[in-house]
Amino acid sequence: MALVQISDVYVPEVYSSYLNQDGPEKTALFEAGVAFRNPTIDQLFNNGGRVAELPFWNDLDGSSEPNYSTDATGDTATPEKIGTHTQIARLASVNQAYSSADLAAELAGSDPMMRIRSRFSRYWDRAFQRRTIASLEGVIADNVANDSGDMVNDISGATNADVGASTKFSRTAFTTAAFTSGDHFDNYTAIAVHSTVYKTMVDNDDIDFIPDSEGRLTIPTFMGRRVIVDDGLPFTAAGGASASDTAPEYTSFLFAESLVGYGEGSVRTPVEVEREALQGNGGGVETIVERNAWVIHPFGTAFQSATLTNNQATLAQLRLAANWDRVVPDRKSIPFAALITNG
Repeated sequence: MALVQISDVYVPEVYSSYLNQDGPEKTALFEAGVAFRNPTIDQLFNNGGRVAELPFWNDLDGSSEPNYSTDATGDTATPEKIGTHTQIARLASVNQAYSSADLAAELAGSDPMMRIRSRFSRYWDRAFQRRTIASLEGVIADNVANDSGDMVNDISGATNADVGASTKFSRTAFTTAAFTSGDHFDNYTAIAVHSTVYKTMVDNDDIDFIPDSEGRLTIPTFMGRRVIVDDGLPFTAAGGASASDTAPEYTSFLFAESLVGYGEGSVRTPVEVEREALQGNGGGVETIVERNAWVIHPFGTAFQSATLTNNQATLAQLRLAANWDRVVPDRKSIPFAALITNG
């Protein structure tokens, strides 16, 4: 039986075009408009380096009273000024490799490397979403630690005995979280929830469906907002089954459009296939490696690089409050909020 090996179809230029087609733009966060490709970030990091500054102008002070005109030549108005702040973004160089012994393919009757290739894009989708969620966890941790938690609505009960309808997801809980943005409450276009919270939304008959690109009613919405269901969202399991034990806790994220800027740095060799003829006692082993250089940056923040590993931030380090700072002075200007419930 003829067996097509990955070495038969691996052509670097063609494979790289596959990688471009399989980019994070297909994830739910991109489809919901939460994340967007930012050419400015691309440009900054394609020139080299791991850290880049993104300065921006503040808005005009809307609370400032205007001057009142006179006809007196000696009256001189004092001009106001506009301020600036600087966002800081950091590059993550990531890679993953998979190996397969030739003998395994021969005995299985099919090539595991072809299966690996077909699922690699899905792996990177999940990796992108995990890094984005971890970054947003860190932004919220910083907000609680340093900004009085003004982006958070926490209605969760501490113990199982405290859990009830008032500590679970509801329309009131959602709107309270949205109104942490004041008169910008209606900017939120999507919400990401754990599947347990989504079940509560379904049980409350709060989910409507809109057509996807093929006209099928498959996209869930809540009060007109896109719903993203992801069990990678922050979740703390119950401490036990008794009434006095710690209750489970779920964090949902509310997003406005274009909250997360995404860019890519330069990767010298995005994909590589290696054969080791003598491995497997001469049976042969094939390894495929894919590499990416990602910048995932929530708007209005500065990554502090307080704690790193190999000069990069792991998922655990992205979640640290010390690694983030909100640099936009007005809470209303940050299109992001968190809702913490018991389900």
